[in-house]
Amino acid sequence: MGSSEKVWVLALCCTLTMALAGSSSQYELALEDLGLSYDYKDALGKAILFFEGQRSGKLPASQRVKWRGDSALDDGKPDNVKLVGGYYDAGDNVKFLWPMAFSVTLLSWAAVEYRNEISSADELNNLCTAIRWGTDFILKAHTSSTTLYTQVGDGQADHDCWERPEDMDTPRTLYKITADSPGSEVAADAAAALSAASLVFQGVNSSYSKKLLSKSKSLFKFADKYRGKYNESFPFYISYTGYKDELIWSAAWLYKASRDEKYLNYVVRNQGWSESALEFSWDGKFPGAQALLAQEFYGGKKDLSKYKTDVESFICKLMPGSNTLQYNTTAGGLLYVRSSSNLQYVTSSCMVLSVYSKTLMASNIDGIQCGPTHFSASQIKSFVKSQVDYILGNNPMKMSYMVGHGSKHPTQLHHRGSSIPSIHCHPSKVGCNDGMSMYFNSNSPNQNLHVGAIVGGPDSNDHFNDLRSEHSQSEPTTYMNAAFVGAVAGLLDETRGASATAAE
Repeated sequence: MGSSEKVWVLALCCTLTMALAGSSSQYELALEDLGLSYDYKDALGKAILFFEGQRSGKLPASQRVKWRGDSALDDGKPDNVKLVGGYYDAGDNVKFLWPMAFSVTLLSWAAVEYRNEISSADELNNLCTAIRWGTDFILKAHTSSTTLYTQVGDGQADHDCWERPEDMDTPRTLYKITADSPGSEVAADAAAALSAASLVFQGVNSSYSKKLLSKSKSLFKFADKYRGKYNESFPFYISYTGYKDELIWSAAWLYKASRDEKYLNYVVRNQGWSESALEFSWDGKFPGAQALLAQEFYGGKKDLSKYKTDVESFICKLMPGSNTLQYNTTAGGLLYVRSSSNLQYVTSSCMVLSVYSKTLMASNIDGIQCGPTHFSASQIKSFVKSQVDYILGNNPMKMSYMVGHGSKHPTQLHHRGSSIPSIHCHPSKVGCNDGMSMYFNSNSPNQNLHVGAIVGGPDSNDHFNDLRSEHSQSEPTTYMNAAFVGAVAGLLDETRGASATAAE
């Protein structure tokens, strides 16, 4: 047996030991066999667990994802700032604050909207921990009233290299926005993340909650006063929608968190910016902001009617049978927006639809009108359920697109740390070239089971290539998982119903 084969066998043995806790339960498989609702509680827990596998920095003793180790412990050192921590946003080893902030906001939104359901599933503490791992980093990154560090790591050098984060030796270049080099999208998104999280921690840690809200106000002021497009200075995560959507998104969260009328006046004064969008994503925030402000509309703020109209227009573009439908579903029933990482748009859309259906029900509104077609709140929720079920296994491939959930799921995740043996099993350094030749180009399953990771998903024909090289289909992202947390949390009552049926 050659040295490379020995490494693979050693890592596989270690991986099997580490993965036992993430294997599918008999209950979950039984539900699938009966054709009933999936185990949404299990899916929620795994979706949150995924974030522990994306952690950067010094890992705590409570770390549950055992194949990961400490990494990037000197981040920020060139500028004498402490930027250790946060999340790697996808299958690479760069920390991008923009998608990190969006992910934290989505996780916080889920905690705000579905606190009781998530608590009943015994996942609220884990969710709060995932949120705080992100907010702690954002607080560190906002080093002055007009400075926000937005990226740690050289994107090009990192993407040209295939190594686990524990071995990382690519440049940890620092990027920041300032009054002279602004990036309103990122500053506003960071503000939204902190204000949303401040709501989560209000009754848990009041001093931390107040700190988050204070820093959120500072970031919003920075974003609004020094307006400028982020991509004019930075090459990655280019914005195509500009910064107006992020400013509205941020102001909406600040009003929800603080109840300060100046933020309400801001969104009223600028509602002309709002438009009927085609997607909700790390770049396009309008549908999320509109869903938030529509809640205020139903709460009595009738001067926010345009936001209500615009979010309902967005929903009408998604609902099958609507005469304003913009996106078709695949033959298998999956909402299909675009070829690159389509499930990010599915999960984010589902979160908006889930929250809005809940808003309608709570306001005793019978639904929305899409031209001549009426959709009830329960119909909107049913569409969300169909998409979540597709992701969890109800699809032509009969596979779950969440790693570790169900009996069949992706095995060749486009993810550096997951594909290379754990440093605990194989402590010798795996360099860029060895990582590329031995693991990226390998046809073998990933060495470590990244439980809970949702991949980019199948193509328009419901076909999925389980290949590490197919990054648009096989790479996970934090914002994809974060949106899924909100979507699946809204279905937790379905699991209880399925459980009762299965028991009978």
